[in-house]
Amino acid sequence: MSDNHLRLGVNIDHVATVRNARGGAYPDPLRAAKLAEEAGADGITAHLREDRRHISDADIDGLMEVLSVPLNFEMAATPEMQQIALRHKPHAVCIVPEKREERTTEGGLEVAREENKLAHFIAPLRDAGCRVSIFIAADQRQIEAAHRIGAEVIELHTGAYCDFHAEGRMDDAARELEALREMSAFAHSLGLEVHAGHGLTYDTVQPVAAFPEVRELNIGHFLIGEAIFRGLTPAIKEMRRMMDEARA
Repeated sequence: MSDNHLRLGVNIDHVATVRNARGGAYPDPLRAAKLAEEAGADGITAHLREDRRHISDADIDGLMEVLSVPLNFEMAATPEMQQIALRHKPHAVCIVPEKREERTTEGGLEVAREENKLAHFIAPLRDAGCRVSIFIAADQRQIEAAHRIGAEVIELHTGAYCDFHAEGRMDDAARELEALREMSAFAHSLGLEVHAGHGLTYDTVQPVAAFPEVRELNIGHFLIGEAIFRGLTPAIKEMRRMMDEARA
């Protein structure tokens, strides 16, 4: 695989959201993960929330058993989640902000304000062999703080760019896109690996995929929604095609 290959991480959280709406076992997030893998996903992302609103502990157990691609385990910086991550030792751990009342992750982590706490939190994860990623806004202060605390990876929050684009506020979307471009280059200059994600769709993915410093995109909600209309495998294959086209 070439150095220019842009990895696609497929987030399966909202397969679990649909399952949990009825309280049964269907649709199965593990089946979705295996389908995503077969369709060209380079990794699977799952966020175990404190309130277990979608992914469950059993889902994480199952994913660790069945996946042959890496698992990116998204979690809040809490002792409970740290213990779960240390027990499973997934390939990657992405630290995200979490509020019970939010519908989805609303912004990047405030690293600069919590630098000491986060440095101590991620140290055991790194020692256990997990690649630690920090989910942050395209903000120089936060990137510098993530670098200082010893994170190997940052994931830039693309939500504002995608929201502006969806609302037709193209000047604002262009401004956010430029910030993402500049901060991708800045983070790369510090030696951080750069990922991006949140809210990306077929309409918004290609400008971000074209940034040469970005090594991975994590996309979930849109793909699970699109799967209702075209099936999960074709939905992922089309996203993969668009990413590769932008990268070329």
